[in-house]
Amino acid sequence: MHNNMKLSRVVPIGFGTIFALMIGVGLASKLSMQVLANSMASVNRTYQIKGSLKELERSLINAETGQRGFIFTGKEEFLEPYNAATASLPTDISQLRSELRDEEQKRSLVEVERLTQQKLDELAQTITLKRQGKEQELRALVLSGLGKTIMDNIRRELNKMQSVEDDLLVQRRAAATQAEQLASLISLGGTLVAIILGSSVAIFIARRVVQPINQVATAIASSASEIAAAVEQQEHTATQQAAAVSETTTTMDELSASSRQSAQQAEAAANSAQQALILVDGNGLGGRQLGEHNSSLRDKVGQIAEQILRLSEQTNQIGSISSLVSDLANQTNMLALNAAVEAARAGEHGRGFAVVAAEIRKLADQSRKSAERISSLVSDVQNATNSTVMVADEGTKTVEGIVTAMNNITVNNQQISLTAKQQAIAIEQVVDAMISLNQRALETASGISQTKASTQKLNEAAYDLKVVV
Repeated sequence: MHNNMKLSRVVPIGFGTIFALMIGVGLASKLSMQVLANSMASVNRTYQIKGSLKELERSLINAETGQRGFIFTGKEEFLEPYNAATASLPTDISQLRSELRDEEQKRSLVEVERLTQQKLDELAQTITLKRQGKEQELRALVLSGLGKTIMDNIRRELNKMQSVEDDLLVQRRAAATQAEQLASLISLGGTLVAIILGSSVAIFIARRVVQPINQVATAIASSASEIAAAVEQQEHTATQQAAAVSETTTTMDELSASSRQSAQQAEAAANSAQQALILVDGNGLGGRQLGEHNSSLRDKVGQIAEQILRLSEQTNQIGSISSLVSDLANQTNMLALNAAVEAARAGEHGRGFAVVAAEIRKLADQSRKSAERISSLVSDVQNATNSTVMVADEGTKTVEGIVTAMNNITVNNQQISLTAKQQAIAIEQVVDAMISLNQRALETASGISQTKASTQKLNEAAYDLKVVV
């Protein structure tokens, strides 16, 4: 395909060739027609010369006829042909001189002009003698045969010129015929060559331009179909991601509420432990007073144990939710990985979705790490809770060492309260991350939908291009 010439070169070359051929044919036709026109003009000029020679002879005959009529009758009206001839002969000779091209004919015309003048002088002399009444001199001049001799010489020169013009006419008509044949040959041959070359140029353009464009259109249509399939798969994956992220966000909201409730209960347990410690310690109370407070202390310790048991149950629930969040984060990570793979298959059109998928994977990793941290914190809470339960059980069995046990309870509950608060903060961070992840997933789905629409338009454009080609 790289061997094909570019459209910007093929079209000008093809049409330039046709245009040059048309110009060449036009110039050749014009030249041949010019030659034909010149040949026809030469033929027409030959006919005009022949006609002018006949007209010159006719004028001389008319002049001679008028002279004879006047001699026989003596009437002036018989001189009208003579007068007309003497008036037109100079013009006829001048026109004939302008029409002649052959040098021999021009020399013959000079001789004809000289003889014509002699003839006119002879006619004028006879007319003058007639007017003067000199009949004898007139008779002698007529019988001398001078007029006839001059007229015979004029006819001989005119016939000679006619013969030359006949020969020239044959040559010029032959040249005109050849010019006509040449013009026809150039016209028909040029048209035939133009048709052949035009067809060749059309085939050349079809091979060099149309076929590559058709191949490109087919390749575009195929690529657009593949991209459409990949984008559709990405859209499905992004939809699953959005659903998983939405579910994870809901779960994290529930986990956040449970975490806040656990923090509140841990704080209440710490306060109760602090009050029990005050009651047990009694600020230096004696044994009797300590005995009076034992019953109250057992009740307090029992309440603490019940609260710690409830806290343990809620901590277990938080651990379950944290495990669910970790699983959802892993699923989101896998969906993001699939989206990255599909984006890579889409090529240039999926580069934006690969970036978004990478961001989703990062957020999923953060969610997983936060869930693991929550699980660690829950494990710490469970360990502290178990320790508190064991201490509370020991406090219910014996009052001895209550101060030490209650100190442990107070410390453990304070640790539980602190851990629960840290857990609440971590869960809030996870919730924020999941909200951001949800927004990215929605943006990914929207971008994929736009890409799908663009791919459909690309496919339609490729189909239209293929149809046009």
